[in-house]
Amino acid sequence: MNLVITMSRRFGTGASLIAEELSQKLGIPVYDKAYIEHELQENTYASETEAIRKLAENPCIILGRCASEILAGQVNVFNVYVVADKEDRIQRIMAKESLNYEQAKEMLEQNDKDRAAYYNEHTGKLWGDVNNYHMILDTTKLGIENCAEIMRKYFERVELI
Repeated sequence: MNLVITMSRRFGTGASLIAEELSQKLGIPVYDKAYIEHELQENTYASETEAIRKLAENPCIILGRCASEILAGQVNVFNVYVVADKEDRIQRIMAKESLNYEQAKEMLEQNDKDRAAYYNEHTGKLWGDVNNYHMILDTTKLGIENCAEIMRKYFERVELI
């Protein structure tokens, strides 16, 4: 099957690390905002939508960009939402970005606010609503290192891979 995984996430959850590991396990590419925007002639939501639909013609993982809504209704699409406790996310951002606690907290809050606004503006839905996803992974409870394997085993069990 042409499995397309969309992965929405809160900032600082480690979702990009999960996507990379899952990409290696499944042998499929990961596309994120930087990749999608790099491929566009003009950076509009309509052109992003077109690019995402084109990417989804083949197995892949798409991070963010409202991909879960853009590809809604396609039977080969599996939507994942990645969360983590706020304190865990702040600590991860501090380490990754070499920021102090307050800077990391501010970055987290601004980034989450921007992502929520972007999602709402383009879909009319509430970002993070559990009803929009097939699976929710909490990296605080499960550990980043376990999430890709959890998904791989699930896809194998339901015979999607």
